[in-house]
Amino acid sequence: MRGRRKLIVVSNRGPVTFTSDEKGERVLGRGGGGLVTALRSLISHHDVTWIASAMSPEDHEVAEEVDGEAIAQTAADGSVYRLRLVAHDPQAYDLYYNVVANPVLWFVQHYLWGLADAPDVDAGIHNAWTQGYTAVNRRFAEVVVSELERQPGAAVFLHDYHHYLTPGFIRHSVPDATISHFVHVPWSQPDYWRVLPEPIRRAVHEGLLASDVVSFHTERWARNFLLSCEELAGAEVDMESGEARLDGRITLVRVRPISVDPEEFDALAASESVRAAEAAIQEGRPEKLIVRVDRTDPSKNIVRGFRAFELYLEAHPEMHGRVGMLVCLDPSRQDIPEYSEYLGAIQRAARAVNDRFRQDEWLPVDLRIGDNFPQAIAAYKQFDVLLVNAIFDGMNLVAKEAPLVNERNGVLVLSENTGAHEELGHWAITVNPFDIAGQAEALHEALELPLDERRARLEAIKRHVREHDIAAWIETQLDDLEAAASRSGTRLSV
Repeated sequence: MRGRRKLIVVSNRGPVTFTSDEKGERVLGRGGGGLVTALRSLISHHDVTWIASAMSPEDHEVAEEVDGEAIAQTAADGSVYRLRLVAHDPQAYDLYYNVVANPVLWFVQHYLWGLADAPDVDAGIHNAWTQGYTAVNRRFAEVVVSELERQPGAAVFLHDYHHYLTPGFIRHSVPDATISHFVHVPWSQPDYWRVLPEPIRRAVHEGLLASDVVSFHTERWARNFLLSCEELAGAEVDMESGEARLDGRITLVRVRPISVDPEEFDALAASESVRAAEAAIQEGRPEKLIVRVDRTDPSKNIVRGFRAFELYLEAHPEMHGRVGMLVCLDPSRQDIPEYSEYLGAIQRAARAVNDRFRQDEWLPVDLRIGDNFPQAIAAYKQFDVLLVNAIFDGMNLVAKEAPLVNERNGVLVLSENTGAHEELGHWAITVNPFDIAGQAEALHEALELPLDERRARLEAIKRHVREHDIAAWIETQLDDLEAAASRSGTRLSV
């Protein structure tokens, strides 16, 4: 059994968030996002200090009360960890999150720009890079360095596209720090990074290469990263060993596909709230149910999914009234114009299908927008076909979560551009996310598959996810940290 380690976990969102109730009293709630859920088990087995942005007004008050220092928190299983909320300058944080991280880096890494008319890298983006993204990353690094002074030998575990510059700032102050950075989104090919000005794209790559380990969910994303480091940062790259050398420092590039906690989803599926939501779905469901569960993010390709369903209904009038699409969407980043506009496009596309095909009591598309996790799990249990047609996705945990609890021998229709496809593609029906005719045909194939084949495919996915769970993923991360520390002659604290 691995011993306890001192870990400094850094993510934009924390494991908990503070709010106030109607009486003005402080309330502690669970932090949002799949990453927080994935990393939660670290708290149970290791001495964790978790550094995250203060998100809510109450978060900022908590940070101010302790003068930005860490506070002790108790996890659901009784484990105690240290939480340090970073209260960024509001204007800097807005530039960092709403101008650079999501509309720029997210779009670059998911190939969301057509390039003929977007993006325009104007003075506003340059200013947001220096005054927002760089400033916030520098502040995160300062907090990490202060924790390393308190806990020499602790390993730093950075996460995602919010922190590309942070490793470099940490390395400058603490040259022997052990730093791992996990990138949870796709890594686009070198030429697409050339959309960004040379100083920005170079800073991204050099910042990450200040880490000892950089990890991705798939071979595809890791390969693209190594190629980008070679072409855009001038690094010496060994594709076979997964190493990049820059300025005399070697960075290990690893493939570690994230997973889920099967026991957690077993418990959720059996919970009263999910059972109640499932009963409501069953009461109004048609004979066959296509399900999708997503955020309202342009990368999720929801509009093309509706168009594919429209083509399917056009080609198969015999299924009118017998098949429906239940769409559970969590509104995402509505402060960013591109995201709010996409939500409108989603609503219009769903309405177009319903206006064309609805009859009597049959509504082809049941569109539900809102944060309703029990409803999503209930939909997982009830799908005959699960549609995951993302344009690009680092992993896509819906493709792992939903089959795990499904009770109808459901079939997964999966985009070839999701990270999950590298693991699950053999048992899914593969689609090109841009080919709506192909997606319509895939829906038909999935709905018509013989029962024995449906069952075999689903059971194979369930076995894979249970055998490669989140605990195994966490262990590989710690192995990589220890290997990096050993290689550099550093000893991790216990």
